[in-house]
Amino acid sequence: MSNPTIEELLEISPCECSEGLLIEQFISPNIHQMWSPMPRIAGPAFTVKCGEGDHLSLHAAIYRAKAGDVIVVEAGLDYANVGGNVCAIAKQRGVVAMVIDGFIRDIAEIREAKFPIYARGVMPKPGAKKQIFPLNQPIQCGGVTVNAGDYIVADEEGIAVIPKDRLIEVYNLAKARTDKDASMNLAEWKVQHSKKVESKLQELGYYEYPI
Repeated sequence: MSNPTIEELLEISPCECSEGLLIEQFISPNIHQMWSPMPRIAGPAFTVKCGEGDHLSLHAAIYRAKAGDVIVVEAGLDYANVGGNVCAIAKQRGVVAMVIDGFIRDIAEIREAKFPIYARGVMPKPGAKKQIFPLNQPIQCGGVTVNAGDYIVADEEGIAVIPKDRLIEVYNLAKARTDKDASMNLAEWKVQHSKKVESKLQELGYYEYPI
């Protein structure tokens, strides 16, 4: 089976991705959408490591990432790593989004441009341009090891990192859950849910029946 298309990945949410991923594959919720409402995003990771107080690697990456990539960044937790103009250029070049374990600035410009970006927060002071690290190497972002080419699926629910060698498996599990939930109305879901809950309670020796 071939890999799912980006359009197919956009049909599943990080919640459905949890059918095939452990919690270790979900980036910390401290890294979140920086404007709302942001569309769901999906794409392969272009990984970047920035030095403490420095953002040169990220600024270099916007000219090297391919259209369709999601730039994922391990950064320092002090200065801003990116602003409005850099995000505008990234969007012009087809970058889908950025996920930054650090801070950004110029949020009004980024929001107006409708460029999807996830970060820890906003900091007015920018970093320096004095250090460069190899691009597309394994990084740590929000407690998750992200490798170049891993797939990112993110929306208001959170950020899933799907290892590239498990993409088909995780997608199939997520799609099955999506289709199952879509096939039931609330009344049907309630019947299944209540049976499951009561069965688990009985396994634990709890026999007080619901009203």
